[in-house]
Amino acid sequence: MQKMTKLSTHVLDTAHGKPAAGVRIQILTLRDGVWGQIGVVQTNADGRCDAPLLQGDALRPGRYRLVFHVGDYFRALGHAASEPFLDEVPVEFGIADITRPYHVPLLVTPWSYAVYRGS
Repeated sequence: MQKMTKLSTHVLDTAHGKPAAGVRIQILTLRDGVWGQIGVVQTNADGRCDAPLLQGDALRPGRYRLVFHVGDYFRALGHAASEPFLDEVPVEFGIADITRPYHVPLLVTPWSYAVYRGS
């Protein structure tokens, strides 16, 4: 039996030491030189999404972009700046081997972020 491949994410608010709940995430893919949105999700109380962003046949080799709307998240916590340092965090990556899962965690503060390929 082949393992179900998937794309998932997790957002952690490292400024406050907690999962980032309620972050809106756009999912885009590059097809024929044009970025197209294929979904929008929101993180739950654990900073994760209730289901994989993509899985099975929906996960194909190619270029992907996740846009994390962290400005809205931090404004909701009281970091009200007329022009936030980080508003949207776009993360572009490639998927080559669809037999393996892809996990893209985001560690974020109002002023910085880090992203990596997790497991």
